Amino acid sequence: MNITNLFKIALKAIAANKMRSFLTMLGIIIGVSSVIIMLALGHGAKETIKQDIQEIDPGAIMIKPGPEFEEVEGDWLPEYEQTLKPADYQSILEQNKYLKLLSPMVFCNGLLVSGNNNHNSTVLGVNTQYPAIRGQGVGDGCMFTQEDINSSAKVCVIGQTIVDKLYDNATDPIGTVIRINNIPVTVVGVLQTKGDDIAGNDKDDLLLMPYTTVMKRMIPWQNYYNMIYATAANEKMIDIATKDVTQILRENHKIKEGDINDFRVQSLKEEASMVDSVMNVLTLLLSCIAGISLLVGGIGIMNIMYVSVTERTREIGLRMSVGARTIDIMTQFLIEAILISVTGGLIGVLIGGGISYLARYIMMNHTEYHILIAVEPWTVLLAFAICTVTGIFFGWYPAKKAANLDPIEALRYE
Repeated sequence: MNITNLFKIALKAIAANKMRSFLTMLGIIIGVSSVIIMLALGHGAKETIKQDIQEIDPGAIMIKPGPEFEEVEGDWLPEYEQTLKPADYQSILEQNKYLKLLSPMVFCNGLLVSGNNNHNSTVLGVNTQYPAIRGQGVGDGCMFTQEDINSSAKVCVIGQTIVDKLYDNATDPIGTVIRINNIPVTVVGVLQTKGDDIAGNDKDDLLLMPYTTVMKRMIPWQNYYNMIYATAANEKMIDIATKDVTQILRENHKIKEGDINDFRVQSLKEEASMVDSVMNVLTLLLSCIAGISLLVGGIGIMNIMYVSVTERTREIGLRMSVGARTIDIMTQFLIEAILISVTGGLIGVLIGGGISYLARYIMMNHTEYHILIAVEPWTVLLAFAICTVTGIFFGWYPAKKAANLDPIEALRYE
């Protein structure tokens, strides 16, 4: 019997029990759509994070206070946050051989007031090189100068969110005075708009001031930096620049050979790699959980095919008695299993893809979490491959059982 006739017989058998066939497909539909959605979410989250990271100088290096978390015995102590001193910044500035940009950073929260409007925001104390390191230049006006830093001038550069909160559309903020915790500060520039990051944090809701001004006028009790940002001369020098900075700080802090550092020097490359690894593991975990539905669906196919073999025992015996070969019977039931599986997979791909793009639209336009959810072509191919394998794997044994029936016994079956 040719393959075309076997397909027709299989289709008739499926059509004869529409509801049963659909319920059998349901496990495959749920499994495939879940896998598609999980992979789309995982890929979208990774791409969004990469996009956020790429906006920063690719050679960025972050020097943070305190030892590595895994090296801390007991609780994290407050003094761990106070290990980066002005002398450390000065030593790195004077002794480093591989850095292009360098900026200390201190931060605090501030109540910003302009006229009758007020807004709570983050105040960052930095130097003139910070915007270049973070990839967020000044759009209007200008950045404060080194002279402003030296004199602890009361000037600032603000993000677009602060402009929207404190000023009306007709007001140019450049040259105006706002009060930060009752300290009058002149606005000299507005940062370029960046939008939200993957976590929904507003990257435009910040205010930059000379770090000397922040430490002298806003947090005069603080004699340490919260962080030091830097960039290597180029991407190839990231590792050697990291080692160079580490050596300078170890000497500054008089850390003996074999003792742990009381600071952390991390490159953006390391953080990107770590995030990528975490997202890969998370995506795999979610996909495995979703894949359980595929397993359940496969077992459902096997169960229904067993029932079908039992119901059609006399039909199988009759076909064998008029010349149908063992391979014809086996192929017929295998085709039925594959058709159920692949059809369920196709519906699952459509549902999974539709939900993914709907979720993308909602997240990009109606929530604060802007994740670039996208269905990759390889995930669709993977879904079909899984469905085909599932149909063959779970349909093979019932098909083999049908093919091995004794024609005489099958014809006697009631």
